[in-house]
Amino acid sequence: MMGIFVYNTTYMKATRKNYFKFFATMVLCLLVRLIPFRAPNIEPIMAGTMPIGRAYGAFFGFSFAVLSILLYDLLTHTIGMQTIFTAGAYGLIGLASAYYFQKQKGKTMDYVRFAIVGTLFFDAVTGLTVGPIFFHQSFIGSLVGQIPFTALHLLGNVTLAAILSPGIYHFLIRKRKKESMSTISILNPKII
Repeated sequence: MMGIFVYNTTYMKATRKNYFKFFATMVLCLLVRLIPFRAPNIEPIMAGTMPIGRAYGAFFGFSFAVLSILLYDLLTHTIGMQTIFTAGAYGLIGLASAYYFQKQKGKTMDYVRFAIVGTLFFDAVTGLTVGPIFFHQSFIGSLVGQIPFTALHLLGNVTLAAILSPGIYHFLIRKRKKESMSTISILNPKII
């Protein structure tokens, strides 16, 4: 199994990072985002970023969030200035998730609280900057248009955080049990 041990100063122990599980989570997130006729702001990036930041640390939380945006925009040929803002905002959320979950127990409500704050931050940074700066929208027009988008985004992120994030975290940290025969049974087999 591909992995690397990294010293985690918060817990003062070595934790194993499993690249396969990291990329499997990213691919599943990407596949959900590629579902046609899906509401554009119902997506599992936040639900995946939080447990990855919690389990693997700030670098992996940041990387997952940024790569999720970049890969989607590359595959859908939608790379533009908004990619920089959305990837940057989600990257900061990935960093923040690692630090937030160092002090939390990782209960469902911890994920929900972070999803609320993270969504409000993301929508404020992206929704209130990209439109006025690059598309010459008025700030008030951008703010009014952002309200229903953010309401649906909050509903999606809170729901996915409550349902998916704890399961993703357990998937990331679960260790595979090795099957081995005990020495006693090898040396002294039963004869029936």
